[in-house]
Amino acid sequence: MKVSIITITYNSAKTVEDTLKSVASQSYENIEHVVVDGASKDNTLDIVKSFPNVKVLSEPDNGIYDAMNKGVAMVTGDIVGILNSDDFYPSNDIIQKVVDAFKSKKVDSVYGDVKFVSPKDLNKVTRYYSSAKWNPEKFAYGYMPAHPSFFVKRACYEKFGNFKTDYQISSDYELLIRFLYVNKITYHYMEEALVTMRMGGASTQGLKSIYVLNKEIIRACKENGITTSFPKLSLKFFNKASEFINVKQS
Repeated sequence: MKVSIITITYNSAKTVEDTLKSVASQSYENIEHVVVDGASKDNTLDIVKSFPNVKVLSEPDNGIYDAMNKGVAMVTGDIVGILNSDDFYPSNDIIQKVVDAFKSKKVDSVYGDVKFVSPKDLNKVTRYYSSAKWNPEKFAYGYMPAHPSFFVKRACYEKFGNFKTDYQISSDYELLIRFLYVNKITYHYMEEALVTMRMGGASTQGLKSIYVLNKEIIRACKENGITTSFPKLSLKFFNKASEFINVKQS
C-alpha cells in the first residue's frame, strides 16, 4: 500500500522542518509526501525543498481547506493522511502501524488519538485527545475522531467529495460526518497517539473561534441529517476539560 501524506504550509519556517523530518524518518518506505504551500513569504519553501523526495506546490489559495483539496488532487497513494505543518509523528513506526491496521482490519479508514504539547517544550504534554469513546452518534454532541490522526482510502475522497471551502474552521468535521455517518465507511480505532500537535490553531483559540466552531458544527450536522443544538454541543466542554485534568494527574 502506498501512503500519501499532505502537509499545508504558510509561513511555517519555525516548525515545518520537524514535520518533514518526522515523515522522512518513517520506517515504512512507500510514502508520498505532498506539501501545498500558500505562497509563503518566509523561508518555508527553502526548508521544504531541502527534502528531495517531497512534492511541492506553492501558490496562493483560498484558505486551508482549499489547500487541502489541492493536496488531495495531487496525491496518488492508496491511503491519505493529513499532517499539519506544526505537527509531527511521535515515533518512526506510526505509518507502518497504520498500514498494518488497514491490512488486518480490512477497513476504509483508521484513526487514533492526538497528544498536544507546549510549543516551548515539545516533551511537555498539555492535553491528550482520546478518540476511544467516539461513535457516529457522537457527532451530534460535537465529538469527532481526532482528524489529524485520521487516515482514509483515497477512493473515499473520489466517491464522497472533498473539503467544503465555505467553512472557516469545521470543514474537517463536516467531511468526517459525510464519510463516517452518511456514507458509513468502515473504520478502526488505534488506541495510541498517532500525531503530536503543538498547542494553538484556529479551532482552539478564543471565544470567537469557539462560537464559529460550534455554529459550523451545527451547520455540518444539519446539512447531513443530524439534529443538534448549542446546549447539546456545550456538553463536550466537560470532556475537553477532562483531557487537561487527566494530563495533570498522570
